[in-house]
This record gives sequence, structure tokens and C-alpha cells, in this order.
Amino acid sequence: MRNLLIISSLMISFFFVSNVNAQQGVNLNANDFAAKIKQLPNAPIIDVRTPQEFAQGHIKNARNINVSSEDFGQQISKFDKTKPVFVYCLSGSRSGYAASMMLNSGFKEIYNLAGGMMKWRAANLPETTDSKVSVSTGMSRAEYNALLNSDKLVLIDFYAEWCAPCRKMKPDLDAISTEMKDKVVVVRINADENKTLAKELKVDALPVLFLYKNKKQVWSKLGYATKAEIVKQLKR
Repeated sequence: MRNLLIISSLMISFFFVSNVNAQQGVNLNANDFAAKIKQLPNAPIIDVRTPQEFAQGHIKNARNINVSSEDFGQQISKFDKTKPVFVYCLSGSRSGYAASMMLNSGFKEIYNLAGGMMKWRAANLPETTDSKVSVSTGMSRAEYNALLNSDKLVLIDFYAEWCAPCRKMKPDLDAISTEMKDKVVVVRINADENKTLAKELKVDALPVLFLYKNKKQVWSKLGYATKAEIVKQLKR
């Protein structure tokens, strides 16, 4: 019995540590994040994306405070630091950074949406939009499929302007597009502007590369890829 209690205690400790990051607070997956919001209905929900992203779709009752704005620190200082708060962005990176800043400024209980709105949408959880904004669904699946209708290889890059790995990869993709133009067509698709398509293709993190040959996907890559890694796949 004593050994069983020790094992149980270790398992509980492991679970707790694996879900808590000292720099980001408590990281919760989309379903757990939604459940925690129901448990703490009075806790503020902070969307740290840009106003444009927020207007296109956000979690109900969320307040938009852009983590990139100069007055972010001043804005969050208005909240009670002793009480729980929720933060999220599109993929989880900006909210993780915001949570770190908030912890350093004295916040005690922060819940961060791991994977951000991309994971929230992938879980088919509800979101709301600014009624004053015309929401564009972006590229349709039919339009996407039309891009694949080529006798060349088609390399699709799902990216976002705020995504650092996406920006780092862009010069290499531009070079490949020029140097291998007889072999491959490179298409970059902004995930922020094409959220419906991204959801249909199960793109829930960035960057993502899809390589097609004769309309069939032959390779995919989640996360940053070097030029050499990409070229290797194109030469197969």
C-alpha cells in the first residue's frame, strides 16, 4: 500500500510539473482551457493578438490587449494580480511571452491556451466576431485544390506575419521559387487570412509545409525547415 501511495504521488507530481511552465504559468489544451473558463467565469480573458486578428474571431468575453503594443504593460497592470487570468493568441507563442511578462510583473495565476486559437478551432470550440467587421473566409478548398493542378511539384507554405520561424524561412522559399522554377511552384498562404482553409487542412500550428506531386501530398513538415532539407525533398 505504501509503495502504491508513493507511485501515485509521483504520478500526480509529474502531471503537475508537465503542465506548468515557470515562465508561462499553466498551459492548458483547448478543451481544458474552455473547461477552466467555465470554472472561473469571472476571470478576465486576454487576447494578446492584433486588433485585426481579434475582430476576425475570438473567444467570447475576451478583451483584446496587443502584446506588441507599447502600453501592454500598462494595460495589464490594471488587472488584479492576485486573481486568475486567461491569455491566448493564435498559436500560443505570443501568449506564452505575454504570460512570462505578467508573471514577472507579479501575476500569481495565469492560464495559457497551448496552441492558441488554431487548436481552439481544431477542437471545434465556439468563437465570436466583431459584428462591425466583415469577416472573410479566405481561400476555398476548391481554390486550394486548383493550385495543385500543375505538372510541376507544388510546395505550399502556411505562414503568419507574426511567426518568427515563418519569417526566417521566407528568404529560402523565395530562393527556391527562383532557382527551381522549372521544377516547383511555391505558394505561401497566410493562415490568419485563411482560417477556414487552415482548419479544413488541420493546420493547427505554424509554419507548415505541404509538398504535392500530381495533386497528391508526398511530404509535409511542421515547424522550421532549412533550405537544404526542403531541396532534398524536391529532388527526390
